[in-house]
Amino acid sequence: MIHNKFWQAFFALAPIIIFFIIMLGYFAFIFSLLSNIPELERSHDGPPEVILSWLGIFLFVLFLVILLSLASLIFYIVHAVQNPNLRKNNLLLLWILLFVFVSGLGQLIYWLVEIVAKRNEAALEQ
Repeated sequence: MIHNKFWQAFFALAPIIIFFIIMLGYFAFIFSLLSNIPELERSHDGPPEVILSWLGIFLFVLFLVILLSLASLIFYIVHAVQNPNLRKNNLLLLWILLFVFVSGLGQLIYWLVEIVAKRNEAALEQ
């Protein structure tokens, strides 16, 4: 599974793509909330359904993104530890620190630099 191209690309790209999708959903929610202010001010007798209606879905998707980011972090730490090119010097420590502190972006950079670039170099050598 660690050397499968699909899972490598999925764990590198999915956290960033889903983050942008969530941000678009959040901005759409804020825009719809701000555009309905006059209607919200008129109805004082009920609970704030507009705000609470999507809260459960938002929290569920946020929980999935957290799990996906954690799975991506674990996947790429295991991949970096098993990468023989990183054992020569302190690159392994550098990549692991990059994964931890720059989570989604670190995995994307590792995927581009250490996996995709090395795959292209191996294809050129043959």
